[in-house]
Amino acid sequence: MKKLLILFICLNFTVLNAFSAIRWKNDTRELFQKNRLKIMEINPRTFSAKDLNDNGIIEFELGEQSGNFHSAIERLDELKEMGINAIHVMPITPTGKLRALGTAGSLYALSDFLSINPQLKNLHNDYDIFYEFENFVYECHLRGIRVIVDMPSCGSYDLFLKNPELFYLTDDEKPISPADWLDVFLFKTKNDDGTLNEKLFDLHKGFIDLLIRAKVDGVRADVATIKPYEFWDKLIKYARAYNTEFLFLAEASDSWTTPPCEKCEFTPYNKLLAAGFDGYYSSYFNFKDWNKSDELKKQVMRDIKLSTSFKERKSAIASFMTHDEQSPMLLGGYNYTVQLIWLNALLPLNSYFVDGIQYGDNYIYPYANKEANKTYTDNLYYYVHKGKPDIFNFAAQPKGDFPNLKREITLSNNFKTYASDVLSFGSFNLVKTSDNNIFSFIRKNNKNTVLVILNKSGISKKNVTIKHKDIKHNDFIAIKSHSNYSIIKNKIEISLEPYEIIVLYSSK
Repeated sequence: MKKLLILFICLNFTVLNAFSAIRWKNDTRELFQKNRLKIMEINPRTFSAKDLNDNGIIEFELGEQSGNFHSAIERLDELKEMGINAIHVMPITPTGKLRALGTAGSLYALSDFLSINPQLKNLHNDYDIFYEFENFVYECHLRGIRVIVDMPSCGSYDLFLKNPELFYLTDDEKPISPADWLDVFLFKTKNDDGTLNEKLFDLHKGFIDLLIRAKVDGVRADVATIKPYEFWDKLIKYARAYNTEFLFLAEASDSWTTPPCEKCEFTPYNKLLAAGFDGYYSSYFNFKDWNKSDELKKQVMRDIKLSTSFKERKSAIASFMTHDEQSPMLLGGYNYTVQLIWLNALLPLNSYFVDGIQYGDNYIYPYANKEANKTYTDNLYYYVHKGKPDIFNFAAQPKGDFPNLKREITLSNNFKTYASDVLSFGSFNLVKTSDNNIFSFIRKNNKNTVLVILNKSGISKKNVTIKHKDIKHNDFIAIKSHSNYSIIKNKIEISLEPYEIIVLYSSK
């Protein structure tokens, strides 16, 4: 039975997805509400970049090529084979070149709402860039991959110079940078009388129009908290009038409770959900700091309760690995990365990965913060964030030395689909252990049971005995395990390596 089940998980869903994608219908919200999206975040500028001399930077004068919509199609089959059924495409809007960070400009330093970043154009054909983007979306849909596009929250200095009325200003009429976001400036969402800034709102509507025209399936709103409830309520209703399945994912978290600057609006995650957002960032970016399994349970229970607190069901993404978090390879190495990959599948959330994780990229760049040979902005240095994907330069495609991680993502994604009845909405209960470093939980639904045991310690091997009434001899098969373990009656004895995770499944 075990061999047949694993074979089915590995192979069968790729075939099913191929047939289901022939006639495309946007079902992104529905799947998100059911915790069935498996999202890969991609940087379109690096996703298919061709770095011929392997120095990490794209040098156009040497015939190298940065990522673009046309060449990105080459990698879509790789995502499909991993079980990815949605992509979060980082901003496709033009980037600012003045007071910039990095030699290409940050993807989040928006300089125009109503056009597509010319950096993402294939230089070897004469097609219109919108056609190339539209065709990329079409090719994603052919493979059963939904497309969610990033909506930047702030504007570049270039946009400020053209349209200062779109921005909040200091007393000496300078634009305001929220927190330490040095290359972007705060949009003025409300007029002095408290009404919405209609010019800014109309630009956001134009951006939604562009996406809907390309048949995009939804947006991820960057730092959604710094725009007011009224703004989002109106914009979401505008988009849903065209497409009721158009997803809105808020970059907002229950951990974020204060605005990033004095003049910033602050709309907490629950009010954003009330405004129509379908989901938010659950606080699993804090997992690395949790010392007790009760902290895991508290987060899971909060998310489950929140999901049914509104007229329409809400959900969240697993935020273990986003472009704002340091690579798990850097934080804990291979076993820790595998642990996070599997937790994406096993918790009642939508899975979320960043391009490069499937290879074990630690996002450490040899050119980091060195003077550039050539720049396309007013910045002469290769600015980067240590351990995070490069969104500031024409960087190479993410890579790493651990190709087996791709298999782990594939297996976990396919198990998430195979056992969706229990993993989407099954009960969640902690299993008590005698060691704080051992986290264990059970998911149950009808006859299906998933037992998870993980070693949170990255230093010590752990030998543990766990007892629970739902642990029964010979009922479980190992979906994910390298450890020796034995089950006697309602007791399991197991030895776990540092950061190891095991997953056992029963359908009896």
